[in-house]
Amino acid sequence: MRSWLAGWCGVVLGSWSLVAGAADPWLELPGGDGPGRGKRIVLVSGDEEYRSEEALPQLAKILSKHHGFQCTVLFAIDADTGEINPENRSNIPGLEKLAQADLMVVFLRFRDLPDDQMKHFVDYLDAGKPIVGLRTATHAFNIAGGKTYSKFSYNAGDKDYSQGFGRQVLGETWISHHGAHGKQSTRGIPAPGQEQHPILRGIDCGTIWGPTDVYGVRLPLPGDSQPIVLGQVLKGMQFDDDPLEGEKNDPMMPVAWTKTYTGASGKTGRVFTTTMGASTDLVARGTRRMLVNACYWALGLESQIPEKSNVDLVGTYEPRPFKFGGHKKGVKPADLMETR
Repeated sequence: MRSWLAGWCGVVLGSWSLVAGAADPWLELPGGDGPGRGKRIVLVSGDEEYRSEEALPQLAKILSKHHGFQCTVLFAIDADTGEINPENRSNIPGLEKLAQADLMVVFLRFRDLPDDQMKHFVDYLDAGKPIVGLRTATHAFNIAGGKTYSKFSYNAGDKDYSQGFGRQVLGETWISHHGAHGKQSTRGIPAPGQEQHPILRGIDCGTIWGPTDVYGVRLPLPGDSQPIVLGQVLKGMQFDDDPLEGEKNDPMMPVAWTKTYTGASGKTGRVFTTTMGASTDLVARGTRRMLVNACYWALGLESQIPEKSNVDLVGTYEPRPFKFGGHKKGVKPADLMETR
C-alpha cells in the first residue's frame, strides 16, 4: 500500500499579502488574475470541533492567490471581544455579503442565528445560487421549533422540508460516524464511472485523505444526487494506512457528491457536498484540489479547471487537532492577515 502512495505531496508553505480592515469581524481577500477574476466567494465558518475557522481562511487564500477569486471569510464572533469563538452559536457578522456572492462555501454546525442574520442565508437559498458544503454543513442549524427559520434545522419535522437545510439542499443531514471517530481516517476513492468528473481532474489516486472519519449517509441519496467520491475507511490515522476489512467498506459511503436544488425564485443552483474538509484534512493536497475544483464546478466554470490546479498552501498553515474546545483563543479576523 505504501509504495503506490509514495508520491504524496507534503505541506508547501508560501507567503502573501491580504487586504482587510483591521476592525472588520471578517476576512477580505482580493481577487486578481485567473479564471476566478470577477467572481466573489463568501465562505461561512462556525463549528465547535473541526476547525472551520482555520480551514476556510486557508481555502480562501488558495482560491484568491492562485485562482483570482475575491473571497470573504465569515466567522462566529464574540460580540464583546471581537474574537473568533466557534462556541458562540448565535452570531456570524457579515452574512449580508451573501447578497453579492456568486458562490457560498458553508462549514457550520448546529448554529442558532438571530432572524436578521439568518434571513441573509435564506435569501441566498431563495435565489437558487450555488453552494459548496463541507463536513458538518449537513447539520448546519439547530433551531428550536416555532422560531422563524426552524424548518432549516437538521432535525426539522416540517413535512415539506424534512430534516432541513442539510437533507433538502445539501443531500443529507447528520446520521452517524461510520468510521471510528479519531481512530480510523478516510481515503477518498473515485465513485465508479466518475473517474473523469471535472471535480476529480488532476487528483492522483490516493491523495484525497483526511484524519476525520467517514460519516454515515442513507443510500440512495435524494433527488439528482450523484456520488463522486467514496470514503474508504482506513485502519488507522495515517494517509497510507491499509483499508479496514469488513462491512464498513462494503459498501463504502459517499463522502462527496453533486446535486441541484431549486430556490424560491425558481432558479436551480448547483451543490457540491463533502463530509470531509476539516482543517486537518486540508494538509492533503488531493483534498485541497477536490475542494478548489468543486468551487469551479459549482460556479459553472468546469471547463476552466486546470489539469493540475494550483493548491499550494498560502502562508503558515499548522491546523490544530479536531476536538471540542480546541480552537485557538484570542484570535481576531485581522490576526489572520498575512503581511509578509
